[in-house]
Amino acid sequence: MNGAQALIRTLVGAGVDVCFANPGTSEMHFVAALDDVPEMRGVLTLFEGVATGAADAYARMTGRPAATLLHLGPGLGNGLANLHNARRSRAPVVNVVGDHARSHKRLDAPLESDIDALAGTVSAWVRRSLSPADVGADAADAVAAARDGVATLVLPADVSWSEGAAVAEPVGPRPVPHVPPSVVDDVAAVLRRDEPAVLFVGGEVMASEAGLRAAARIAAGTGTRLLAETFPPRTVRGAGLPDVPRLPYPPEMALASLEGTAHLVLAGAQAPVHFFGYPDLPGTPVPRDCAVHALSRPGEDGVAALEALASAVAPGAAPQVAEAQRPEPPSGPLDPRSLSAVVGALLPEGAIVVDEALTSGVGLAEMTAGAPRHDWLSLTGGSIGDGLPMAAGAAVACPDRPVIGIQADGSAMYTISALWTHAREGLDVTTVVCDNGSYGILEHELSRVGAAQGGERARRLLDLGGPPLDFVQLAAGLGVPASRVETAEHLADQLGRALSESGPHLVQAVLRR
Repeated sequence: MNGAQALIRTLVGAGVDVCFANPGTSEMHFVAALDDVPEMRGVLTLFEGVATGAADAYARMTGRPAATLLHLGPGLGNGLANLHNARRSRAPVVNVVGDHARSHKRLDAPLESDIDALAGTVSAWVRRSLSPADVGADAADAVAAARDGVATLVLPADVSWSEGAAVAEPVGPRPVPHVPPSVVDDVAAVLRRDEPAVLFVGGEVMASEAGLRAAARIAAGTGTRLLAETFPPRTVRGAGLPDVPRLPYPPEMALASLEGTAHLVLAGAQAPVHFFGYPDLPGTPVPRDCAVHALSRPGEDGVAALEALASAVAPGAAPQVAEAQRPEPPSGPLDPRSLSAVVGALLPEGAIVVDEALTSGVGLAEMTAGAPRHDWLSLTGGSIGDGLPMAAGAAVACPDRPVIGIQADGSAMYTISALWTHAREGLDVTTVVCDNGSYGILEHELSRVGAAQGGERARRLLDLGGPPLDFVQLAAGLGVPASRVETAEHLADQLGRALSESGPHLVQAVLRR
């Protein structure tokens, strides 16, 4: 058995049976070994950033790793942006990165690079297999390490093709750390004070109905305000569940949201900071005189901690939940709010929403809070171009559920080739491209950071017109049926049609500016 065969068989034995791939010469034995291990599904992507973003979403939806197959340092480099998002989401991802044969590395071939250093920027665990005999155990360790985030295994080509490898048994799961009762008691004492407090939730708490209900019980029983991190990896939402408002992205709004808070209690989240530094603003929205208390840290059992805290401070309290309701179907020209209303009116039960709407997402959370139960995936690390790949990964993970991508136009172009994977795999993904003809978020940032504005040369770096992007033709060229709409009525018609049919669709929604 060669190294590639042992690697794939070990991954499958450990529960990793999907690999999002963009291979090259160094990975050909891995590719060939897929025919020997039919349990491993290989999904081809045309760009490494699609593979890594898809693996992130797959992991968020299943709770177990997908693998990626990347070609040398440049291939890994192409995937780094969405591995950054995966690192921020703490998603279990196993990267397999091919390298030159060991005897070839010393020759400084044109594609030679420091793969280990590149991988270290986004990985919680990095290892290089040094011989075929090591591959099985290394793969089993990689899957185990991925439970803490991204794990990267570097596989030299000759280790892959050489005989002498063996399949390794899976490494057993490590128990999730529990929060000590003394910590729960300390936080309970804080919440019993008559002082303004915010319960700040994130991570696995937002993906758990039990966690959300416990947090909402605490809020109802103590008067503590409930707030979520700005971009939680996965949120369960909809009618009958607590609707937790998220900390706003703009720093001025985030500061106002936490103003006057005396105690900030963290459950599955870290203390918030602004995405960027701004002139004359602090780096964090947390008031200087606010005490921060960690009930549970990322990686700990935050749901159990919240349930224990709810029993201590809010026995018998009922959580406030969203009522079943949908917005009235709007009419007239499209803008962000009317687009959001159409989505809220039509969102099907069990949908997975991939949100990379950015500035065009005003009203999305509000208009969908009372829709049927659904999951929401966010742009955790802020590295744009994740939406289309994540939609692919979510659809592979949950083939029986419709996936709806609400996608900004500029960031769609980063990974537009993901549409080809949607078509090739027959994925049930409906993409709504929010076409405002600009990098809208950067237009806001230009003024927020105090930079000069209004100049023609500056405007051209933020404007996506001249020529305008034709997503209908782009989608058609990649095998995805598409249409263009300019009114709320037309969007409702085209979105409804797309949701009624299986397979991928795209709707280019032109927004009034």
